Amino acid sequence: MFLLAAKSLNKGFTLIELLLALLIVAFAVTALLSLFISSMFLNMANRGLTIAMSHAQYALEDIKNWNFVDIVNGSWDIASHNLTPLDSESVVITVTDSGAYIKDVIATVNWEDRGIINRSIALETLITGE
Repeated sequence: MFLLAAKSLNKGFTLIELLLALLIVAFAVTALLSLFISSMFLNMANRGLTIAMSHAQYALEDIKNWNFVDIVNGSWDIASHNLTPLDSESVVITVTDSGAYIKDVIATVNWEDRGIINRSIALETLITGE
């Protein structure tokens, strides 16, 4: 009977068990924090890509309203259309004649992601005229 009473008093965790549990919890929290930070960076990159795609579409739609002979190579001004630019954003228009009364127009948007990564996206369309 005395042995049973003595064993019941030794309930609890040893120091090694406690340190091992803390190590496992710390590893799990570190992994989750790393995933959270990575998802934040991916979210910012996707936001920039979506805005750049929107600006390229806007530029191409604007160019469709120009006179056919006025569609030439150059840059498209973001600020004059009341759009909020990305960091160091520029829109470059490249035009090539693809035959009689057909122009191949490419709008390329360049910007900096997080201030260190240069990104770009290009959209292309054909415009016909007289």
